[in-house]
Amino acid sequence: QLSCLVKMVTLHGIPQDLDSYPKDLLLFLSPSDYAATGSCRQYFANIGKANLHVLQRGSSRRKRLLLEALTCLEINGTQVNKENAEILGRLVCDLGGEYIRSSGGNLLKQLSQCESFLPDQEEAIRSVISSGNTTFGPPVAWSAFTLNELSGLIPVFDHSILQKIPK
Repeated sequence: QLSCLVKMVTLHGIPQDLDSYPKDLLLFLSPSDYAATGSCRQYFANIGKANLHVLQRGSSRRKRLLLEALTCLEINGTQVNKENAEILGRLVCDLGGEYIRSSGGNLLKQLSQCESFLPDQEEAIRSVISSGNTTFGPPVAWSAFTLNELSGLIPVFDHSILQKIPK
């Protein structure tokens, strides 16, 4: 339906008020389509707020979006800073474990919005959390607020992490 809607909306060119359309619609446009109305950074900031699960995990479109986002944001290695993590939004759900490890805690807030994780992502999340080198600090210092912020990651925590969280 969204793919069909994009065709109708863009029938006479890309509308100038594209930012006012539902974010999910943008999943079916390319950054070059969007370029007439804004920057690629703005495009991916909007994509990061979209329901990425409209596209199947591992689909070519979803993979292409992530690669284009990394190129746009000039992320050449595997380290993602906090600003770029915010722009990527839900696209961080498709980053591999090496990105999660290299980025330290920068991705945790966005990762907590993901519906599921691959085994290497789970291992990387546990490694970053266990290190305590995040803005959230070590699990022994966490509060109810911290757990609320990271609630989407709780299913990934293993016994060694859970036992350190204060009751």
